[in-house]
Amino acid sequence: MKKAEITAFLSIVFILTVSFVLGILEVSVIHTTKNLNRLAADRAAFSVFGEYHRKLLEDYHVFAIEGSYGTGEYSDERLIGRMHYYGTAGMEQEITGIQYLTDLNGQAFREQVLQYMEERYGLSLIRDFTGLTSRWEEQAIQGEEMEETEGNILDEVNDLMESAQFPEEDGVADTQENQDTDLEGPETDVVSPDSEGVGDLTEGGPFTCIEEIEKSGILSVVMPKDMELSGLAIELETQPSARSLNTGKGTFPVRQGTDGVEEKLLFNEYVLKNFSCAVPDEGQSVSTGENEGTESRSLAYETEYILEGKSSDKENLESFLMKLFLVRMALNYVYLMGDSAKQAEVTALAVAVTTALLIPEAAEVLKQLILLAWAAGESVVDIRTLLSGNRTALIKSSDTWQLPLSSLLTLGSGTEQIDGSDVPGGITYKDYLRMFLFLKDPDDINMRVLDRIEENIKMEYGMDWFRTDQCITKIEVKNTSEILGGITYTFPVYFGYE
Repeated sequence: MKKAEITAFLSIVFILTVSFVLGILEVSVIHTTKNLNRLAADRAAFSVFGEYHRKLLEDYHVFAIEGSYGTGEYSDERLIGRMHYYGTAGMEQEITGIQYLTDLNGQAFREQVLQYMEERYGLSLIRDFTGLTSRWEEQAIQGEEMEETEGNILDEVNDLMESAQFPEEDGVADTQENQDTDLEGPETDVVSPDSEGVGDLTEGGPFTCIEEIEKSGILSVVMPKDMELSGLAIELETQPSARSLNTGKGTFPVRQGTDGVEEKLLFNEYVLKNFSCAVPDEGQSVSTGENEGTESRSLAYETEYILEGKSSDKENLESFLMKLFLVRMALNYVYLMGDSAKQAEVTALAVAVTTALLIPEAAEVLKQLILLAWAAGESVVDIRTLLSGNRTALIKSSDTWQLPLSSLLTLGSGTEQIDGSDVPGGITYKDYLRMFLFLKDPDDINMRVLDRIEENIKMEYGMDWFRTDQCITKIEVKNTSEILGGITYTFPVYFGYE
């Protein structure tokens, strides 16, 4: 046998070398385990987000997880359970951030819609509209001003009536018999001093149409004879825009500039392409909800609902058409003020009426009121034209003006049949929807679009449990796993549809 020996120095070197190697191995195991856990968490999140709601994507081009998984009740535990199923069973997980479609007034929803529209159509889709936005704003302002003017017409006419002076008894009849007017059209009758309302001003007077709108609503005079009014309605309090919603938590990146001119126009085109209105495109039909099947929806005039937010198709259409009526009335009044031939017709009528009422000094006042009434009557014909699927001129000319003054005297009485004719190169009903959508608050539009999406998926696919405020678009999870010998590793995982 040979005697072996080792020095203290070599012993220390050997121990250090072994410790270093073992340390490297332990570090390698720890980092490898960390990476595997990260991969497992990423894979689980990716798999969970692969369970997006198929109908929401197919019909409305939006990615989201339906967080209740068909139960109607969302809970973090259910979502974490799905992640455990996909490979994170050994980890403790806590959801620290989550975003729903309805958060921030539908911000996440709007971002996805804009991305889809940009990729699918591009900005060329809205190129023809970008130069019209300032004109739309002008027309809206004119319409608001005309609302006040229109509201004063009846008061001014009644004031005119009260200022009239009549002879006693037989004198009234004598005055009626002896009045002679040069105006072509219906004869003008004198009313009694105690008459009330504009309808009594003349037999079939020029204010009949406005009076009918005030009394029975605009639908009573503008509906084309072959158009059937939808009777569908919803419960507003159950809609995402009205009820209490699940709200997300945490902070996520937000796209900037979602309310710019181009973005608003793109989003509004999405609305017009995916939701029905009172005047469908050629070859399409409006769902009435009466027939069973995937085409049935709870409202037929969905775009009008997105604009007005009322519970029934009738209310939404009436509210929208009243705004449209005021805009058209302002444009038509501007045209009348510049047409000398039509002003001469109105002057003749005003002189005839005020002479019959024994107040010739009021002729100029009545002339202005009749001009407003004529503009209102032309607007009624314009709306009938639009509701019939035809086009009307944006700015009128002598060739495109449709309502003769003589027909104004019967408009709104139910005896006339003036529906208007198509004007080549004019504007359509959908053009006005586009205009008012642009002028509407984007937050209101976002939420009402989500109202319609939720309702439609419920009705068309029988998914009564579906709620847009349980549809998840982004998530952040805090993960804690045990690595080696009691060492724990905590790390975040983020995933979202972007």
